[in-house]
Amino acid sequence: MNSSVSDGRAPYPVIDPLECKACGRCVWVCPRKVLAPGDELNARGYAFVRYAGEGCIGCLNCFYACPEPNAIRVHLPAKEAK
Repeated sequence: MNSSVSDGRAPYPVIDPLECKACGRCVWVCPRKVLAPGDELNARGYAFVRYAGEGCIGCLNCFYACPEPNAIRVHLPAKEAK
């Protein structure tokens, strides 16, 4: 997967390059603009989406906007018990 994860305490999208069809819906709906079309092509010839590596707020807009099942999921860290 092509995500940069620092410490695991922040949410982040996980994009499956083989499933991404480069429609751009996730890029368009992201309020933080942390997703962008990539430069690399997947096996199907699509320039799959990339994550900037930081800034995701875990809103899940990208997940719900994506028409491809399994192309994108969002890691949401467990909340710490107090």
